[in-house]
Amino acid sequence: MRYLITASLALVLSFTSWAQDLVLTPEKSNFVKTSTYAEVMNFLNTIQSQSANMHLTSMGKSPEGKDIPVAILANPLVKTPTEAKASGKPIIYMQGNIHAGEVEGKEAVMMLMRDILLGEKKYLLEKQIILFAPIYNTDSNDKMEKGRRPSQEDSPLEVGIRENSQGLDLNRDGVKMEAFETRGLFENIIVPWDPMLFVDLHTTNGTWHSWNLTWAPSYHYAGEFSTYDFITNKMLPDITKTVKEKYNLSFGPYGDYDVRGEGWPIKKFYTYNHHPRYLVNQFSLRNRMAILSEAFSHERFYQRIFSTHSFATEILQYVHDHGTEMLAINKKAEDNAIALIKTQAGKVKKGVRFKMEPLQKIDLATYDYIPSLKEDGTKTYLRTGKIITLHNIDYYAKFNAEVESTLPKGYIIPKEFTVIVDNLRKHGVMVTELTKNQKFNGEIFAVEKYEKATRKFEGHLMARASGKFNKASKAFKKGDFIVDLAQPLGNLAFYFLEPESDDGYVTWNFFDTQLEKAGVNNLTVEYPVFKFY
Repeated sequence: MRYLITASLALVLSFTSWAQDLVLTPEKSNFVKTSTYAEVMNFLNTIQSQSANMHLTSMGKSPEGKDIPVAILANPLVKTPTEAKASGKPIIYMQGNIHAGEVEGKEAVMMLMRDILLGEKKYLLEKQIILFAPIYNTDSNDKMEKGRRPSQEDSPLEVGIRENSQGLDLNRDGVKMEAFETRGLFENIIVPWDPMLFVDLHTTNGTWHSWNLTWAPSYHYAGEFSTYDFITNKMLPDITKTVKEKYNLSFGPYGDYDVRGEGWPIKKFYTYNHHPRYLVNQFSLRNRMAILSEAFSHERFYQRIFSTHSFATEILQYVHDHGTEMLAINKKAEDNAIALIKTQAGKVKKGVRFKMEPLQKIDLATYDYIPSLKEDGTKTYLRTGKIITLHNIDYYAKFNAEVESTLPKGYIIPKEFTVIVDNLRKHGVMVTELTKNQKFNGEIFAVEKYEKATRKFEGHLMARASGKFNKASKAFKKGDFIVDLAQPLGNLAFYFLEPESDDGYVTWNFFDTQLEKAGVNNLTVEYPVFKFY
């Protein structure tokens, strides 16, 4: 009961402190409704008119033609990436509503904007520039119905749908970039603003753990270790301790367990995959930091907002206190990645396919289960209302390489593969053209087996190539494309272009047409991209 009182009181105090135009829909409705797109835009325009420290812009248009708003908060005010970078301050990007049924981030971001622009948190703009995108999935937000999120038990009564209006999950689009929203995010925010820290606010829809909120870093796999290390072993543990002391909230690492498969009590707790299709996970490859926030869906709406708001607040407080150190870690990671190419290309290997393994033992706070028999005599487990702590649980959150590949100086992409080049450039990778005919020494990958899924995922029959690299010398023509990996996004280009990568261009069918035309289903076929040393 203490937590419920604390959360309710905090939100009521927030309600009574603001003019009517800045009171949010959940606050007006006793937390049975969430804000519509029009209500979010009204809030943003209203608060901009009342503050000299906010500039409202758009990252682009949704498929239905809606502006995807981004609020830039800074003191003194900045409006462009050039101005922001000239300030020397860390740039933070925080978004809500990537899945339009997970609405807590949307409301928490607007509350936090009030706190910073018009309330007691103005000092947070002294040492950082903040970009807030409260309603990333604009189109689907207003497609509200009851029963969309059963785990939320109609709290609020109605929410929007998970996918965007193209039918795409925006948090599975980080590689292929087929969604309007993804292209706008990268073209107008991620690439030009280059945020030091990316924060994505979600609500889980699964396991009945009993933490108020769970978190995850941008997982380390093919990127530099240092950015992951700071978030995982310093920042998130520190914030977890702080929120317990300040708000009486219990946070823990993101994950799920499988009662049906393992029985009770469980011994394993699993995070999600490392793939850069998930936006947070791509930042490990970009030598930047990122945090996933997952409110606990089985709490009430106002509790989930309180947990998310508290977490977001303490993230910004942590950047206020440690931003200079974080900038230095990112810069060193970038420098190290470039230096590795310049000094060790052709000599070292990096993982391209990974397996999830135990990272550490944890204590897991969770609802208890009891065994029961179904009418047919089979065993099942029923959740109780009792909260317990399970000790020494294996937390699967480490990704070890199953397949490695030699790190090259770069890649040559034949000029007909403009779709590959366009995608790389949208991600911010530097790609140039050969100015003359030229021969390169390196390796050709022989595709000996090409497997495709039998069921579609995000509209794709996911592909997997296996085979072997063979040393070769090959001539290329003027106009072919070259990717030098000695650049800030070299790790990302490596992971996307490697033929055996578990979430690269092969995975997402970028090469299907060419490989299948060459007879890959019956013959050993040459992978079109050449590695040079």
